[in-house]
Amino acid sequence: MERYFVTLAEELRFGRAAAREHIVQSALSQQIQGLERELGVRLLDRSAHHVDLTPAGAAFLIEARQILDHVSRAGQVARNAVTSAPTLRVGIVDAGYDSMPQILRELQRAHPDITIHQVEASAPEQCRQLGDGRLDIGIGHASQAPHEVTSKRIRLDPLGVLVPDDHRFATLTGVPVAALADELLLLSEEEQTPELNRFVIELCRAAGFAPTVYKGTVESSRAAADLVLGHRWLEPILPTPPPADEGAPATNSRRGDDPL
Repeated sequence: MERYFVTLAEELRFGRAAAREHIVQSALSQQIQGLERELGVRLLDRSAHHVDLTPAGAAFLIEARQILDHVSRAGQVARNAVTSAPTLRVGIVDAGYDSMPQILRELQRAHPDITIHQVEASAPEQCRQLGDGRLDIGIGHASQAPHEVTSKRIRLDPLGVLVPDDHRFATLTGVPVAALADELLLLSEEEQTPELNRFVIELCRAAGFAPTVYKGTVESSRAAADLVLGHRWLEPILPTPPPADEGAPATNSRRGDDPL
């Protein structure tokens, strides 16, 4: 019934809508009336030759189209399951994240017949796509996943900083968090890794200072490395510019060899 309603809402004429659906006009009218009875609301304002959507009809049209899209996608998934090789749709936050190649190589080695599709998406977007079935698995920082998504810990990542070779931290084997109080920090995009950004800020506050954060952000660890190593500057949030000998901004990174 939803399909008939969507067709009628697009045509706004019973005759043309019935022709599109290859049914007689009376049958279409009965289908719409049955849908209205089932919902308990009037979806259409009818005249002799024309129909208009009621406010309830306009709202229902949006949802009905989504239902039809889901049904169409479900049918395609079912057909692919019969005719195609098994597939795995994997969400990743950052293609440069070092766990991804290792995990996917091991998976491909264990299941050589599987086809893996990588989808680069933020952790919140991965949760949305997992919830509606567009992804099978997601990898990223998501300790606060919504209730409809099950999360499992793969590993605990050490947190590090990226700095140029001539930075005062470059020769250290570890950087105390408190030492970052005088540094300008470059974080990831908030939409990409909100939990990681909040963790870094709270880590700094626990060490007794509020971090100075650049307005600019980076989309990936690779982009952060390029920015830092290239000594390219961004405008800081604070109006006072950094001292000339501070060097390029530091940025959080998931490097196992640079623990804080």
